[in-house]
Amino acid sequence: MAIPGYDSSNVAEFTLEHAGARVAVVAGVVPDEFGLEKSADDPPVDALADPIELVGLDELKAVEAVRIALVYDPSKLPPGASPTDVAVAVEGGDGWDPLESTVDLEETTVTATLNDRPAGSTVVAGYDDSDDGREVQ
Repeated sequence: MAIPGYDSSNVAEFTLEHAGARVAVVAGVVPDEFGLEKSADDPPVDALADPIELVGLDELKAVEAVRIALVYDPSKLPPGASPTDVAVAVEGGDGWDPLESTVDLEETTVTATLNDRPAGSTVVAGYDDSDDGREVQ
């Protein structure tokens, strides 16, 4: 999974196939412990997939970019919701915070690209009806 603007040889990629989750990282140090696993946390009410844990996130050093891509189930959208109202959300101290995300309707994936590590280590694809300028492909 490429990160726009970065040489692919500098990108470390991790996939959790059975959960439909991928992450790509550009960082000075990506430890061997870094990876993905299903989270034991309860999903938020508006989750469209199971939560994913970014293992070893705090051990990343000199982070330049993190790209998180999650498969979601569009049948879990609330009645009348737009299929573009999907975002990657990260679990923070006060709940789940949606990130600026791009929705791919054909692949039913949602992707967020950050210039630093996310505020928390647990992420999920969720319903988000806020108007924050997300792009749809």
